[in-house]
Amino acid sequence: MWQFLRLARCVAITAAICVVLANRADAQQSPPSQGPTAAAADDNNGEDFTRPQTLFQLRYLFQTAPGKGFVPDTVRTVTTDSAILRSDVKIDLAPQWTLALRGDLPFTTKNAITSVDPTGDYVYGLGDADVQAALIRTIDSRWAAGAGLRIIAPTGTDGLTGGTWQALPIVGARYMLPEISPGSFFTGLVRYDVSFATAVPGSKNVSNLQLAPTLNIALPSRWFVTFYPSPDIRINYGDPITGQTGRLFLPFDFMFGRTMMKDTTLSLELSVPMINQYPVYDFKTVARLNIRF
Repeated sequence: MWQFLRLARCVAITAAICVVLANRADAQQSPPSQGPTAAAADDNNGEDFTRPQTLFQLRYLFQTAPGKGFVPDTVRTVTTDSAILRSDVKIDLAPQWTLALRGDLPFTTKNAITSVDPTGDYVYGLGDADVQAALIRTIDSRWAAGAGLRIIAPTGTDGLTGGTWQALPIVGARYMLPEISPGSFFTGLVRYDVSFATAVPGSKNVSNLQLAPTLNIALPSRWFVTFYPSPDIRINYGDPITGQTGRLFLPFDFMFGRTMMKDTTLSLELSVPMINQYPVYDFKTVARLNIRF
C-alpha cells in the first residue's frame, strides 16, 4: 500500500507543479518566436536525440521489478527510487553538425536482497553514473540523424551498483511530422548495452538490444504526448535475470507534459509491460523537470 501512496504523491506533486507553472507561463507569454531556429527550440521537449539542448534536468524515477526472494528460487518485488541529476551541453561544430554531451548522476534507494544486504532492507546511496557523447547532423528541416556512445561506470554504493563497466553505442534518426501538428516528430533510436569489465565479483554479464520508436505529438497550448520516450523495448542476449522466461521485454510507455516559460519543460512518464519475458520492470514512472540555458 505504501508504494501506491508514494506513487500518488509523485503524481499529485507533478500535477500541482504543472498547474502552477502553466498559470505562470500563460501570464508571462512572450511574443511568438521568429525564424526556424527559435521555432525548433519552442517545440523541443528535450527527448529528441537528434536535437540536443544545453539544459539541466532533475528526474525522479519510481520503479518496481522482480527480484530474488528470501527463500531460494522465489521472487519478491524490488522497489527502486532514484533522484537523477542530468546535464546536457550542445556544441555547434559547423553548419548542420552538433556535438552533444551528457552526464547523469543518480542518487538511489533500493531494497534488493544482495550479499551486502541479505535482509532486503532499503539501501541509500549513489547509483552508477554515466556519460554520453553524440555527433548529430541536421540534414534538412525534416530529417536529422546521429550516433554516439554512452559509458556507465560502476560508481554506485555497494548494493546499488550493477558491478560492471558498460558501453552503449547509439544510433538514431528523426523525421518531423508537421502534417500532424507543428512540433510533432518521429525518432527511431537503437542502442546496445554490453558490459566489458567487471568491478564487482559475481556481477552479471550485460548484453541487450534497446529500442525506442518515439512518436511525439505536439498539442495546443504547448502540451505534448510522447509514446516510447525511453529505449525500454529490450531483447536480452546476456545472463538471465530473476523471473526471466524469454528474451523480449515490450512495455506500453508514454509521457505527457508541457513546455512552460519558453525554457522550462515538465513531464510525467508512465510505463507497464505488455510482454514481460525479460522483466526489466513491473511498473515505472518518471517525472522530469528540464531547464534550458
